[in-house]
Amino acid sequence: MSAPDHRRRTTLALILAISVALRIATALYLGTNLAGDPGTADQVSYHTLALRLLEGHGFTFGEPWWPMTRAGAPTAHWSYLYAGSLLLIYRLFGPSPMGPRLIQAVLTGILLPWLTFALGRRLFGSTAGLAAAGLAALYAYFVYYAPALMTESWYLVVILAMLWLSIRLAGSTTGEAAAARPTWALGLGLTIAAAALLRQVILLFVPFLFFWIWKTAAHGRSSRWVLRHLALAGGVVALVILPITAFNYQRFGQPVLLNTNAGFAFYWANHPIYGTKFQPILSPETATYAELIPPELRGLNEAALDQELLRRGIGFVLDDPLRYVLLSASRIPAYFMFWPSPESSPISNVSRVGSFGILWPVMLYGVVLTVLDRLPGGRPRPPGAVLLLVFASVYTLIHLLSWSLIRYRLPVDAVLLPFAGMALVDLAARFHRLPASRTTTSADPRGMPR
Repeated sequence: MSAPDHRRRTTLALILAISVALRIATALYLGTNLAGDPGTADQVSYHTLALRLLEGHGFTFGEPWWPMTRAGAPTAHWSYLYAGSLLLIYRLFGPSPMGPRLIQAVLTGILLPWLTFALGRRLFGSTAGLAAAGLAALYAYFVYYAPALMTESWYLVVILAMLWLSIRLAGSTTGEAAAARPTWALGLGLTIAAAALLRQVILLFVPFLFFWIWKTAAHGRSSRWVLRHLALAGGVVALVILPITAFNYQRFGQPVLLNTNAGFAFYWANHPIYGTKFQPILSPETATYAELIPPELRGLNEAALDQELLRRGIGFVLDDPLRYVLLSASRIPAYFMFWPSPESSPISNVSRVGSFGILWPVMLYGVVLTVLDRLPGGRPRPPGAVLLLVFASVYTLIHLLSWSLIRYRLPVDAVLLPFAGMALVDLAARFHRLPASRTTTSADPRGMPR
């Protein structure tokens, strides 16, 4: 192993160790209390659902539950995959939140920076990859959500893995790389399926992903092999999702692809009560979310209610398209918020400012360098960088057109960290050259400095 390779591996190992240590410390700080952590209310639902599964009650709650689930009634509002993972951990180590907290802290503390490094190295070089990994290890939001009993941290991991595998598949054209195409396609299908089981919203991005792979991999060559491997990836996704759909049909008596939350979200996000000014969280003085659901619909089961609310939410848009445009535009500050707020808790303000608040200018600088094709060292713009920018744009647009919360932006933050790492490399190179230019002086004919 060469000296640069050894230093690179040592640096990456140190980054991963720091990442894990910070997340374990956060897990120990949060402890077993689930109700008091800001921005993590879903923890209570997942913990309660896992306990119900452990006791043999299935995917139900023992009392009326969010959003409008009756006691003992089937629910598909929550991720089957994540609830099932909690069930497994509780069976192995006991029903305490500390078990999954510590497991997530260690595993996502390793995987998230490592995948960020892998993406950054492939797109912008090893130094940029290491810088990006360091940012991922220290990013306050990622540290805070890593031990939370929610889908956030695992969703970030599988999103990065999905994009990395997509870039590998699109770039596997000849030799050994070409021989690995089925492996990349199989892995891509599994990561898409895992992401969808954590949050089904990712399925809206998959057509853009497949189109990019097809255009990139088939450029100047036959597209037959591309379509064959995309079919393999798509088949894997279908094989994972269809049993869940069948399970939902058996429970609700009507089709439910994965979860019953899209209708609730779209209905509430576009309700006329907002006018043209979106509120990320409704204040009690305005209304409660339950009060916004028409009384005549409350007798429906969760699946039927979700589908009817989606229909009515679309009706809100069609009834007043201009209001919908203005309302969607008003979601921009909520989505990109990076400043402290007196309405937020201290830990929320620290996490917000200590992550996106500091790094968004660096991310933006890296994006601009990429768009203008002015990468450090004269490197050409890699096609994979375009995929990451497409993801950031499409994913942002999806949430601006539906429901915007800061934590819904975290996948975009993760995808932009390789650009931030590359930007830091560029800035370091420019800063390194700056002192020399300042100290260089010209001489007059007599040899005296001017």
